[in-house]
Amino acid sequence: QVQLVEFGGGLVQAGGSLRLSCTASGRTFSSYAMGWFRQAPGKQREFVAQISSVGVSNYADSVRGRFTISKDSAKNTVLQMNSLKPEDTAVYYCNYRTYANEFWGQGTQVTVSS
Repeated sequence: QVQLVEFGGGLVQAGGSLRLSCTASGRTFSSYAMGWFRQAPGKQREFVAQISSVGVSNYADSVRGRFTISKDSAKNTVLQMNSLKPEDTAVYYCNYRTYANEFWGQGTQVTVSS
């Protein structure tokens, strides 16, 4: 099993920045992807960004150019969110994915005021 704990989030004005981090503990894998999804009220959970164990990243079109995902170890990933918009308001969930397993964090609230 992999346990994920998210840090960061909060309230920010439109145009501002926030930084989310996620730390994994427990079993680790040599091949994995860590990333972020988000879920706004009344909407389905959607993909935001992901980075693989070899450092390949990809982004949702809605955040590309504003958000940057990185990892500073095999167990920690960071999502830097700039130029935030009210539509970025959601609960953000850390995700850890391997070939056969998928794990989720508990979520952290991001609220962007207009």
